[in-house]
Amino acid sequence: MAKARNLLLLSSSRLHGHGYLEHARGQLEDLFKGANVKTVLFVPYALRDHDKYTATVRDALKPWGYAVEGLHTKPDRAQALKEAQAIFVGGGNTFVLLRTLYELELLEPIRELVLRGGLPYVGSSAGTNVATRSIHTTNDMPVAYPPSFEALALVPFNINPHYLDPEASTQHKGETRDERIEEFVAYHGLPVLGLREGTSVRVEGEKATLLGDRNAKLFKAGGGSEELPPQADLSFLLQK
Repeated sequence: MAKARNLLLLSSSRLHGHGYLEHARGQLEDLFKGANVKTVLFVPYALRDHDKYTATVRDALKPWGYAVEGLHTKPDRAQALKEAQAIFVGGGNTFVLLRTLYELELLEPIRELVLRGGLPYVGSSAGTNVATRSIHTTNDMPVAYPPSFEALALVPFNINPHYLDPEASTQHKGETRDERIEEFVAYHGLPVLGLREGTSVRVEGEKATLLGDRNAKLFKAGGGSEELPPQADLSFLLQK
């Protein structure tokens, strides 16, 4: 029998006025303690320097009592995933991250372990993008070319991390973030959740909740949008 999925999808790892991951400490510890996690397997492929990136995450989590290992250091990545207590897929460039996951043939193992094995999954920014249906709604430049934009599909909707509201007073006349997301919705007919900085989505089985102290903006599959308050029940988005 498949175990319930257990996800924390962060808009970002950094928030103004806080240290790295500090704003999400309570959310991370809630997930880790609930799953009896002591060691986190970090997936650093969204940035070029994998060692440095892993060290950054290790330095953040070690004072809280968690060890961090880099997946890139494991000679048998598939086995390391099977033995992992939790995985954390960090932010950076979403195209580079997804291309690497395809190249290393990690998409299916991660998907299987998370959706059927209940492996706790933490994503931040790019790591959140690849947890969704596709990376169509990332803000990143396509500096790399993955074989497909289809991603892990741990949740059946798309997310736009780092969502920014249009500035009413701006003199900029180019497309706004809203217009670009609305374009995706028009072509694909799928909902997109705009996650503002400091917010995240917690998924426990078939239940999803908006965490943080700011609203999220839902761009509806049929058009239009809606502001969702902190602690909003997002479980309806899990219905395929």
